[in-house]
Amino acid sequence: MEEADLECPDSASEKRYFPESLDSSDGDEEGILACEDLELNPFDGLPYSSRYYKLLKEREDLPIWKEKYSFMENLLQNQIVIVSGDAKCGKSSQVPQWCAEYCLSIHYQHGGVVCTQVHKPTAVQLALRVADEMDVNIGHEVGYVIPFENCCTSETILRYCTDDMLQREMMSSPFLGSYGVIILDDVHERSIATDVLLGLLKDVLLARPELKLIINSSPHLVSKLSSYYGNVPLVEVRKQHPVEVVHLSGAQKESFESILRLIFEIHQSGEKGDIVVFLACEQDIEKAYEIVCQEGSNLNPDLGELVVIPLYPKEKCALFKPNDETEKRCQVYQRRVVLTASSGESLIWSNTVKFVIDVGVERRKVYNPRIRADSLVTQPISRSQADTRKQLLGSSSSGKLFCLYSEEFASKDMRPLKPAEMQEANLTSMVLFLKRIDIAGLGHCDFMNRPAPESLMQALEDLDYLAALDNDGNLSEFGIIMSEFPLDPQLSKSILASCEFDCVEEMLTIAAMVTAPNCFSNVPHGAEEAALTRWKTFLHPEGDHFTLINIYKAYQDTALNSTSEHCVEKWCHDYFLNCCALRMADVIRAELLEIVKRIELPCAEPAFGSKENALNIKKALLSGYFMQIARDVDGSGNYLMLTHKQVAQLHPLSSYSVTKKLPEWVLFHKFSIAENNYIRITSEISPELFMQLAPPYYFSNLPPSESKDILHQVMDHLSPLSTMKKDQKMCEKCPETTEPRCTVQ
Repeated sequence: MEEADLECPDSASEKRYFPESLDSSDGDEEGILACEDLELNPFDGLPYSSRYYKLLKEREDLPIWKEKYSFMENLLQNQIVIVSGDAKCGKSSQVPQWCAEYCLSIHYQHGGVVCTQVHKPTAVQLALRVADEMDVNIGHEVGYVIPFENCCTSETILRYCTDDMLQREMMSSPFLGSYGVIILDDVHERSIATDVLLGLLKDVLLARPELKLIINSSPHLVSKLSSYYGNVPLVEVRKQHPVEVVHLSGAQKESFESILRLIFEIHQSGEKGDIVVFLACEQDIEKAYEIVCQEGSNLNPDLGELVVIPLYPKEKCALFKPNDETEKRCQVYQRRVVLTASSGESLIWSNTVKFVIDVGVERRKVYNPRIRADSLVTQPISRSQADTRKQLLGSSSSGKLFCLYSEEFASKDMRPLKPAEMQEANLTSMVLFLKRIDIAGLGHCDFMNRPAPESLMQALEDLDYLAALDNDGNLSEFGIIMSEFPLDPQLSKSILASCEFDCVEEMLTIAAMVTAPNCFSNVPHGAEEAALTRWKTFLHPEGDHFTLINIYKAYQDTALNSTSEHCVEKWCHDYFLNCCALRMADVIRAELLEIVKRIELPCAEPAFGSKENALNIKKALLSGYFMQIARDVDGSGNYLMLTHKQVAQLHPLSSYSVTKKLPEWVLFHKFSIAENNYIRITSEISPELFMQLAPPYYFSNLPPSESKDILHQVMDHLSPLSTMKKDQKMCEKCPETTEPRCTVQ
């Protein structure tokens, strides 16, 4: 979505002007008579407010406004329309409103409008903005749906949602019969869910000739989209103001120092305007935030306050879009410095940005299916991403873009387009979804870029290990239930296993805590010891998963016993915990519990604290995460993965790192290959427990290693009789087959 998304619709002939007589509030007779001529909003039947007309004038200045007539003509005559425009041209806010007008004109006989977004914050903020522009109530005529939050009713005409939520909706409504118009926004972001929707909607459009599909994209992807969908009409939004670009080719080697120097030089120059800085990764954001805040406090106060805003694209944070009053005040007294990273382009909504600093590189996660792990790779951004960053200045003729790379670097080292996420990510969740959709006959997806065969095979293999597939390669009953949870398949499997091991309540808490953002706050410099002392109060000897349960329970107890939300926030602040993350965990857990009840899974009373319960939690975790096991090979904290030869260390915040008690065998939740190969969220397990719960065919496929030899010895010492009884018990619970792979591991 773009900043221009703060845009508008309508043709010149449809402009509405607010009567001057209604601006008066003296209640005289002339004003009362004018009220009789108030224009009614067709979406709710109420008179338009004065704010509607104020926003209408702002919308008329958007670049896309001139294309409304062309767009509406194409919408009426075609099933698919591509809208091409730069960032901040207005397509993300105005096109959905025009589509709502179209649906209204045909009395919603084919349904309402849905517009997808890649990022959660943009879906929320666009819905708020568009509801304001349409002069209707958020959550009624206009709403939004993001993971674990639904702000819509059955009467909602226009809904914004993340692309993964529309994808999940296809599991219950494969042909999306509730919608007459579907808008895929920010297609150039190339997220997995958007690419899947692009493929599946081809079949849906054939089955529903009345359905309209609008594709919003940057100009860079238009030719690829046109060849993918055939000869479809294109609505192009004209280019905006030229931007002054300064290439600092010698600054790339010392980019961090160059960025800090540029920020302070711009501020000391006295030129008005906010600064947006694109860094390589979140770690750089944190480092820059600390330095700029520290150094900024020593600057000449006559220049105004330097307000630093860290903007993490993957977090649900407020968009950089101040209200009118704040914007005026900030232009006089403050200069904002927004620190963000890749994908932050679509979160910048302010028209006060006059300077952009771009390092030209990003740290991407690239999944390696052979070792089932992400590698953090620093590489050049694409030319399309560089152009998008430049477009943040498109509404200002005096803006400057500082590129910390040469023009030669841009032409030779930068790829033309951003790579599709599907070609770099773990595809297990996507394959599970496609297997589920195949039940409805839509499983053969025509991808714009085919995923690597190796990644697809690894995903199928993992689902087979997790007992999500039957002998024919279709979803098993367990696989169908796993797909009901909006979680990683391994986590879904652990929840299913917790039903057998009587620890559902505890497993739901763990699932919510690992799905929500990190619950530990970033600690200010000098407060590390104080934070560690506070965090030690939550440590659990059984491992980090249990520590997360302790933190959640403490948060819940505080929330129940507090008289106000401020008390809860203060408690989180005192314990260096992220209050927003814990609130999100609470919401996630409530939804997961609702799913458990809806599909009528057995749920025992919580028994957290007992030894039996701790063992059961580990059994449930192992049932889903038996592929993520590591062993300390030398007793000094060098953990070797069971599935490959990567060596990793425990994260410094792990309970084992803090207590200096290193277990030999651990189950871990996350691992990425980077400068520090940390395994995160770990809990101790025994090799005996692993051999009891890991599928035999998974164990047999493990590569040769000392760890595998040790496990072989453990298997030989296990009682054949007890193993046979275990298999018999597990298979009795299997719905329709006696194959071991179908048991709840």
